[in-house]
Amino acid sequence: MARYDRVPYFRTQETSERKFINVKYPSIPLGFDDVYAYAAQGDRYDVIASEYYSNTALWWIISRANPSQPSDSLYPIAGTQIRIPSPTRVPLIVNQYELINGIV
Repeated sequence: MARYDRVPYFRTQETSERKFINVKYPSIPLGFDDVYAYAAQGDRYDVIASEYYSNTALWWIISRANPSQPSDSLYPIAGTQIRIPSPTRVPLIVNQYELINGIV
């Protein structure tokens, strides 16, 4: 799967140009089986997602589960505790993402 295959977009009829839609993310409530870890210098959400979910494209789940972290960065603040939602919850979170963004 290419990097942006699942990002919502539409093609204009006039030019077949891709227009990206503002992506909406679901809220990710606390779960009993969530994992907590301290971010080290150089940690990145995509690498953490690869480790826990075997999929770097799911980095946004960890990012959105930590609203106290910068939302426009792949790097959590070193030394802070981050929450990693349980891999068992990922299908539900992805399904919610697809529903609110109209991805079928």
